[in-house]
Amino acid sequence: MQFELSEEQRLIQETARRIAKERVAPRAAEMDVSEEYPHDIYEAFRDVGLLGLTIPEAYGGSGSGVLSLALAVEEVAKYCCASGLVLLLSALPTQPIVFGGSEDQKNQWLEQVATGAAKAAFCLTEPNSGSDASALETRAVRDGDDYVLNGEKMYISGGTVADFVVAFAKTDSSSGPKGISGFIVPTDSPGFSVAGQDRKMGVRGVPTANLVFKDVRVGPDLLIGGEEGKGFNQAMLTLNSLRPVVGARGVGLAEGAMTYALNFARDREAFGKPIADLQAIQFMFADMAIQIEAARLLVYQGAWLVDQGKYRRENASMLSIAKAFATEMAVKVASDALQVLGAQGYMMDHPLERHYRDARQLTIVEGTSQIQRVVIARALMERELVYP
Repeated sequence: MQFELSEEQRLIQETARRIAKERVAPRAAEMDVSEEYPHDIYEAFRDVGLLGLTIPEAYGGSGSGVLSLALAVEEVAKYCCASGLVLLLSALPTQPIVFGGSEDQKNQWLEQVATGAAKAAFCLTEPNSGSDASALETRAVRDGDDYVLNGEKMYISGGTVADFVVAFAKTDSSSGPKGISGFIVPTDSPGFSVAGQDRKMGVRGVPTANLVFKDVRVGPDLLIGGEEGKGFNQAMLTLNSLRPVVGARGVGLAEGAMTYALNFARDREAFGKPIADLQAIQFMFADMAIQIEAARLLVYQGAWLVDQGKYRRENASMLSIAKAFATEMAVKVASDALQVLGAQGYMMDHPLERHYRDARQLTIVEGTSQIQRVVIARALMERELVYP
């Protein structure tokens, strides 16, 4: 059992740490207030090659893998969870193409994201289908060789700036999940529109949007894999494979929150001494460290499993465990770190109220904590997850 990072992984970690300190940290508070997509942060990631970590070398990426992406996201999220999402969005819309796309599709679309030439978004959630992802109402109807898409997608991260989206729609309404197909849709297509930008509690630096498809016509070359009915599987494999990276956002956020609170506690005096000398406060920090380290191991293990090709249904429980534990840990640690600062932690003069708001998003996105427990419980009942 190997716990050491490779030389390449350490380099990626160090590069992300440097960019996080130099470029992300000074912008984090401003991004939260402005609620505008941080093109400068995106370009900083692009310039050091962090956008193509999960994209194979043959298609313009580095092929470094999901663990490398998790390491980079963790470093960035210490200062800004939204900037960690910017990195995650280099993988979320491209994984369906990596998993199921044709060679022509991989060659055409993956390199654009890996090199920063194009931004993309992943479109699954709809007004009437969130956790029940198979209940899509968006339709793709065959018209000659083309498909005509009609429907609406909600809460789409990066949807306001995407050059293309990967959208899932029903091509056969009578076949349940097997009737869902994935499509690559350029956002300059006639009939595609951004209907509105959401007003969010946290992670404001990456806007989410309502996207509308009104008689959007796409050619057969934009059907992912060139075969109908494969979209649901492409979407689920994508969510499975990236759940550890959502967990990495939680780990990084928690590390940043604890570090900030610890530095504050060393300087803040009460009862004649720094509050860091009070055992009650010390125990809070000890508990934070315990939770962070447990979550980190689960996240790294989950990412490693994905890189070993273990992200299918029979492996999903461990990926769900990593995501659920790390994101719930982030909420708890952000809350406790804020508590250490007392009234000051509640104020926008300090980043902890932002960390707390941002952490709350993580237990919802890419499968709620409850959905993760459904996956874990199913694995136990079906003896996929066994403790001999």
